[in-house]
Amino acid sequence: MQNKRTFKCIIDGVEKEFEVLYTFKSIKYNKDYVIYTDNSYDENNNLYIFASIYYPFNLEKELENIESNEEWEEIEKFLENVSGDING
Repeated sequence: MQNKRTFKCIIDGVEKEFEVLYTFKSIKYNKDYVIYTDNSYDENNNLYIFASIYYPFNLEKELENIESNEEWEEIEKFLENVSGDING
């Protein structure tokens, strides 16, 4: 049995649980990222996946939004490397 890493957040007053899929550190941006899901799917049966900046040595600090296209491109490359295809 696989151990799942999860965390909870309150979004619009509702507590939601998320499952951590991956974490990685970008040397280029000197930031740590967490890739996670709420295990819900869109109308095409694609899993919703989210990513944020996080602080592994200060877990009390809130997740931060990723705002640059360059950082999103790095996350997409990471996902392609671990899954072979982010759309597959």
